[in-house]
Amino acid sequence: MQRRDFLHGGAMLAVVASCSRSRAVFEADPLAEVVRRIASGDVSAADYLKHYLSRIATLDRAGPELRAVIELHSKRELPADARPSGLLHGAPVLIKDNIETADGMLTTAGSLALVDAPPPRRDAFIVRRLREAGALVFGKTNLSEWANIRSRDSTSGWSARGGLTRNPRREGHSASGSSSGSAVAVAAGLCAAAVGTETNGSIVSPASACGIVGLKPTLGSLSRSGIIPISHWQDTPGPMTRTVRDAALMMDAMTAHDPEDPLSSPPPPGAVSGHLSLFHADVLRGRRLGVVRGLCGSHPGVLSRFDHVLRLLREAGAEVVENVELPNQRAAGGLAWRALLTEFRADLNDYLRKRGGRVDSLAALIAFNREHAAEEMPWFGQDLFEEAEKRGTPEALAEAAESRGLARRLAGPEGIDAALKGHRLDALICPTNDPAGKIDLEKGDADVRVACTPAAVAGYPHLTLPMGDVEGLPAGFSFLGTAWSDPLLLALGDALEARLAA
Repeated sequence: MQRRDFLHGGAMLAVVASCSRSRAVFEADPLAEVVRRIASGDVSAADYLKHYLSRIATLDRAGPELRAVIELHSKRELPADARPSGLLHGAPVLIKDNIETADGMLTTAGSLALVDAPPPRRDAFIVRRLREAGALVFGKTNLSEWANIRSRDSTSGWSARGGLTRNPRREGHSASGSSSGSAVAVAAGLCAAAVGTETNGSIVSPASACGIVGLKPTLGSLSRSGIIPISHWQDTPGPMTRTVRDAALMMDAMTAHDPEDPLSSPPPPGAVSGHLSLFHADVLRGRRLGVVRGLCGSHPGVLSRFDHVLRLLREAGAEVVENVELPNQRAAGGLAWRALLTEFRADLNDYLRKRGGRVDSLAALIAFNREHAAEEMPWFGQDLFEEAEKRGTPEALAEAAESRGLARRLAGPEGIDAALKGHRLDALICPTNDPAGKIDLEKGDADVRVACTPAAVAGYPHLTLPMGDVEGLPAGFSFLGTAWSDPLLLALGDALEARLAA
């Protein structure tokens, strides 16, 4: 068997010879199956953990050097007889290295500047929720350094601390970013599930590029407390998983109101709360789904796969509405970008001051990078940092607030909502991405289409799931909806996933 076939061929792999249960662990077991098997006693939580550690040692640290995992917890043991309790009990989960844990693991956003910073005093809110649900948070994943906000010429998946994360489907091609490590860890079977974060595409882009499921949820549904920020108006964590059902399980585990996050809120009256509550085999029947051709791009192979999925949706009873226009998307994206650099400076300065240490501001971070240029800037600089540092004036702050308010209105009520209401739609649909580009550290990322900005700016949910390969690389299918429609998008995605697998 060739190494690449081993990485993504779905073959069975026994965890270690010491496994005492009735059948071997499979790297392809989705989260729901992991939890079920642990609960049934078929496989212990300790067996699964050993299995993932074995795969990390084989695939991530040696062999192809995927470099998806930036750190493993020093204590990686569970009692073999641990009794299942909680929604995710015993499931080994990885989280992105911009999410705080108070367990001795570092939280650095991939930067050497935070390696010596004081350790977090407590878990991020969503990490605490995962632990309460019984998940085993056993390591952190690599990412595009500072979640890809340092330079326009950056290479996704690269950080000074973690090196370059590679796409497990084709090692010379990008894993995309910034949640590169989380996507690769799930795609390569290094964990039961992972958590990423998104400001604009950082969950849905690497998920689609690596052939997994990713959900960018409604802004405010998951807490951002304890997560290194870019913009409080766009940042959100979200699940990255093998199946849509797994993403719903992760959402149920992580969702709760956090009084320390000003935007954290429960669903409004009348909204569906449980993320699995709308799942049923016939959920697509009668649903009106609008094709946003302006987000579909022009790649022939992607459009061919997309047309195949449209036929499956029609066969399932959905009504596909063609040529739906999404108003104001270009204007909203431009306004949001103008606001984002100002928000980044303010939000990061506040975070670093509270975190403590030598690097306590964006200005100090810029200085650190200059002092350690050989390690931090061998491939690209920090032009976005430098631009953001200039945006601390009262005029810049006022402009950012005005731009952000208009951007959110144009992308949300006058954009996605207007399209949904104008055509009486349940959701908008499009291909998530074109095939991932080749890695070129000298030139930075290739210009590859990813449909992500409208939902990111609006703060609305965006689900991507694999729709098949194009040129040997994964392409994703996107469902976009209004605020708090996450359960519906997940149910639609689950039903489509079943059709694609049939």
